[in-house]
Amino acid sequence: MDPDLVAVLRCPVCAEPLALTGRTARCAQAHAYDLAKQGYLNLLPSASKGIEGDTAAQIGARTVFLGGGHYAPIRDALILQSASSLRPDGDKLVVEVGAGTGYYLAGVVGPGSSRRGLALDVSRYAARRAAKVNSRIGSVVCDAWQQLPVLDGAAGLVLNVFAPRNAAEMARILSPDGVLLVVTPNQAHLAELVGVLGMVSVDEEKERRLQEALAGTFTETGRTVIEEPMRLDHTAVEQLVLMTPSARHIAPGELANRIAVLPDPMLATLSVTLTTWRRNAG
Repeated sequence: MDPDLVAVLRCPVCAEPLALTGRTARCAQAHAYDLAKQGYLNLLPSASKGIEGDTAAQIGARTVFLGGGHYAPIRDALILQSASSLRPDGDKLVVEVGAGTGYYLAGVVGPGSSRRGLALDVSRYAARRAAKVNSRIGSVVCDAWQQLPVLDGAAGLVLNVFAPRNAAEMARILSPDGVLLVVTPNQAHLAELVGVLGMVSVDEEKERRLQEALAGTFTETGRTVIEEPMRLDHTAVEQLVLMTPSARHIAPGELANRIAVLPDPMLATLSVTLTTWRRNAG
């Protein structure tokens, strides 16, 4: 991991800044964290030990599905919005909370730019993938519901795509003029698959809960609905299910039986909302 990226991290024990020497990140209080051989840094606090996050199988399925370009419209919308959100002369650090494989973050950081990125996720399997996606992205294992291991005001942009939202911590790591981009699924998202496959459906109160979670800390400044059909063959449908929490509720044999009744290929709806938020003063 680039030493400049480690320099914007803080110790999960004492919150002092970290510095990289060799393959070890240390703070002034001598707390030390070794880089994993796969290139990521584990800064999971002791209170979160035992939390696994996404499994190796889920991350593998997500890598295959996203690699097929099915969610590219989401990434393209994030790239477009980030271009207008990051000031040319401002901080170029982009932090994604719940980054998974780093697919969206890599798009926003982009090739040939001066932007840097931090991929934060509780899954070490996700961290392994994200560590290899771009040399200007640092990968960190942490818990989104605890204090994030990032210095105050370090990020010009924070991404949150289908991920937990800790409003206080996302606000803390944002610079005063920083922007938060949040992607949430709509009721129409994957509607053709949810009932047939027994997938976890979108909560009807999701929009209200989003507003309640961020209100008081952030102010919404814009929103864009991204909706279009996806052409999925049976393999893509299987990978889509296996990368989500729904995989834990459907036995593999039963999943295959349910997928078999679907057209091959079939059309499924991609429907999400991208909202833009500014941190409130004070």
